[in-house]
Amino acid sequence: MKNTTRLIAALLLVLPALPSYANEGKAEGHVSIQTRANYSVSTVPENMTVEEKKARFAQLLLPPLKKVHAELEGTYEIVRGKISRGDRKGLDKLKKYYEVESDEALLAALKPHPVSIALAQAAMESAWATSRFIREANNAFGIWSFKSDEPRIAAGKTRGSKTIWLKRYDSLEESVRDFYKLIARSPAFREFRQLRLQTDDPHQLVTKLHRYSEKGSDYGRSLSAIIRQNDFTAFDAG
Repeated sequence: MKNTTRLIAALLLVLPALPSYANEGKAEGHVSIQTRANYSVSTVPENMTVEEKKARFAQLLLPPLKKVHAELEGTYEIVRGKISRGDRKGLDKLKKYYEVESDEALLAALKPHPVSIALAQAAMESAWATSRFIREANNAFGIWSFKSDEPRIAAGKTRGSKTIWLKRYDSLEESVRDFYKLIARSPAFREFRQLRLQTDDPHQLVTKLHRYSEKGSDYGRSLSAIIRQNDFTAFDAG
């Protein structure tokens, strides 16, 4: 799989330096990465408390999410600056990659949605980083595979006589990148991307993720509840 950030960097020549995350675990929320344990994605300790389960989840998911989000936010700011200055270099190639035609649609594709939403989706889709899909395939967001020539694993259920496949990733960071790319490019999330240009409020944005899950509108309500209950918005700052 092509690394989305490297492709964009090649097109735009340079990306800004990434910020330090030395204090990323200090958010005042119900979930914290402050823990003495060194957790592995492939191994789920037995008899974890709810607090330990959430600490493991945060330790595994927060670093790649913050890293990818910062890189994508940097790319978005570069492109927004180029558009405001009338600098068209590289923009046509980016539009082709993201399958959009207008500058506004390109910005909507590039702007990463809040970390709080990604955390809530990962928590739901991976059962707080305990599901077989994340343990065996680093698939934190339940992303399906439709190509037989890509790394993937079979789900435990079928649709009629058809096997459901999920993508297999080399790392959680790769899973995060592919998740953001899916949201940026899929026609199913066009309304979500448009709203993202107008607000960073995760509780408004999740109402436009009804096509991510067969749960429909209940999916957004569940995400909103997870965000509130765990104070995930604390990780959106900075």
